[in-house]
Amino acid sequence: MRTEGDFIKINEWLLPLSWLYGIGVRVRNWMFNIGLLKTQSYDIPIIAVGNITVGGSGKTPHVEYLISLLHDKLKVGVLSRGYKRKSHGYVLADSTTPMREIGDEPYQMRQKFDDIYVAVDKKRREGIDRLTTDDTTKDVDVILLDDAYQHRYVKPGVNILLVDYHRLIIYDKLLPAGRMREPQDGKSRADIVIVTKCPKDLKPMEFRVLKRAMDLYPYQELFFTTLQYESLKMVFGDKRLPIADLPHDINILLLTGIASPQQMIVDLQAVSRNITPLTFGDHHQFTANEMEHVNSTFASMKSPKIIITTEKDATRLATVEGMSEETRQNIYALPIRIRFMLDGEEEFNNKIISYVRKNSRNSILAKRKDDNKS
Repeated sequence: MRTEGDFIKINEWLLPLSWLYGIGVRVRNWMFNIGLLKTQSYDIPIIAVGNITVGGSGKTPHVEYLISLLHDKLKVGVLSRGYKRKSHGYVLADSTTPMREIGDEPYQMRQKFDDIYVAVDKKRREGIDRLTTDDTTKDVDVILLDDAYQHRYVKPGVNILLVDYHRLIIYDKLLPAGRMREPQDGKSRADIVIVTKCPKDLKPMEFRVLKRAMDLYPYQELFFTTLQYESLKMVFGDKRLPIADLPHDINILLLTGIASPQQMIVDLQAVSRNITPLTFGDHHQFTANEMEHVNSTFASMKSPKIIITTEKDATRLATVEGMSEETRQNIYALPIRIRFMLDGEEEFNNKIISYVRKNSRNSILAKRKDDNKS
């Protein structure tokens, strides 16, 4: 079994640059702490989800969990930076907005939840102002800030920090030697810390070790989540295929353009030992030449065979040129949900619902709060 911190690679020769980088980050945080740089609060519930490492901690499935928790009760708005999008400024997505205008992760969320607002803006304060004042979106009840842990110009009501089990911050180093955006004491700003991508078979002793290692303050809550895979979904069709129904001798071409595909590889090894990973960088835009390589790699594999990719990659692969018919007919996305461990789901849900209820302006939950008072 893999252990915590097992995917960390430190480039020791870059540690002097990490030291210089750390000085800059500490000065910036100090300026926020003493008020030289201003943080703005809002009268609407704002929940931030982020990390202090570069990519791969599972932000999208955790934001989607919050959407699923809240969107039946009130109007949810998701505000993202829109990483690698081709547009500028504030963009509010609708059902026709192409992925290139908002980025792959916001596009995925808008496609899965058509009853929420999804907007992108690099300047989060301006984005919040637009969401809360524009006629189209001013009925928003709660805003989820995606990947905003370092965006300190906004003070969220609940700050959720995600830490990848396989890249625990206690073992990592600052950029560029490691993958940390800021020193690990930055975790003190979090109200909730979630250790993500935990192996499903963690022992009670291992949870206790992790709790001690995270060394949180009494005001902080610690949760653990693991990945739960749903049925494979055909990228170019409606067919669904339970992953448990795959033959044990199947050859899997795992095609990913995400920051941390290692856990998927580990999990899929329970399905098949014949896995060929084709790994690209996070948010990778696939080219026609790269698709030719995918086509030839898949064509050379023995049957039975299948191509598995992520939901996020599927949004980019859907419009790429150069894909062979064989590839199109055999490529499936593997949807991911998160599952709380140690029976933490109810406690987490109650904390989020309680916060939103106490801070809502004009939502159904605010009415419930007033009714309870009366």
